[in-house]
Amino acid sequence: MRERPFPVGAAALVNDRTLRIHMETITLQEVVPSVFAGRPDAAASQVWRREVTLHRGEYCLFEAASGAGKSSLCAFLYGMRGDYEGRILFDGTDIRTLAASAWDGLRRRSLSFLFQDLRLFGELTVAENLALKNDLTDYRRAEELDSLLAEAGIADKRDTPVAQLSIGQQQRVAFVRSLCQPFDFILLDEPVSHLDAANGEVLSRMLLAEAQRQGAGILVTSVGNRLPLSYHKVYTL
Repeated sequence: MRERPFPVGAAALVNDRTLRIHMETITLQEVVPSVFAGRPDAAASQVWRREVTLHRGEYCLFEAASGAGKSSLCAFLYGMRGDYEGRILFDGTDIRTLAASAWDGLRRRSLSFLFQDLRLFGELTVAENLALKNDLTDYRRAEELDSLLAEAGIADKRDTPVAQLSIGQQQRVAFVRSLCQPFDFILLDEPVSHLDAANGEVLSRMLLAEAQRQGAGILVTSVGNRLPLSYHKVYTL
C-alpha cells in the first residue's frame, strides 16, 4: 500500500500564524492492545473493541484503573507504538499507512502530547527544555513563554535545571512545553497526577484557553485524579 504523506480529507485553512492543514477526526475501529486481545474484560471497555470517533473541538476523558491501557492508547494515537489490533484513522486514513514524514508533520502541527513520564532533560534548565520544542515549531515568542511560566506559577524557575525541581513543578514545565506548538488534538496522560487541586485548576484554565483559541480537541487520561474540565464525553477503558 502506498504511504500517504498527509491524512486525506483535511481542510487547508489559514490561522493567525501559518497555513494549517487541520485534522478533524480520530476514529478507533475495533482497536485493542495486542496484549489484551484474549482477555474477556476488554469487552467491558467503552473504547477497546468498539468504534469511537473523536472530533476536533471536543473534550474527552478516558478513565480506568492502572494497567488498563491509558498510556497505551496515547502511544497508539501518537504513532509511538503499533502493537494493537484494529484500525486507527485520522480523517479516514489508516495511520499504519502514514510515512515517517507525515508523522513528523502531524507531531509539529496537529498532535501535542503531555507524557505521563514527562520526558524532560534534567540537566537542562526550564527555559532550555521549552526551547527544544519551541525551536522546532517556532510557535511561541519569548514573552509568551514567560507569560505561560508565570501563569503556571514557575516563572522563578526559568533558569533552574529541571532536575532541581519538585515533580509537581516538573509536571507544570512539561505542560507548558505541550503548549509550544499548534495542535488539533492534545493528548494529556494523567496531567495532574502530582498536582494539588489549585494547580490543577490553573492548568485547566490555561489548557481551555489555548484549545478554544485553536479550536482543538482535548484527550485526557485519568486513574482517578481528573483534570477539571467540562468534558463532552467520558469513556471507561
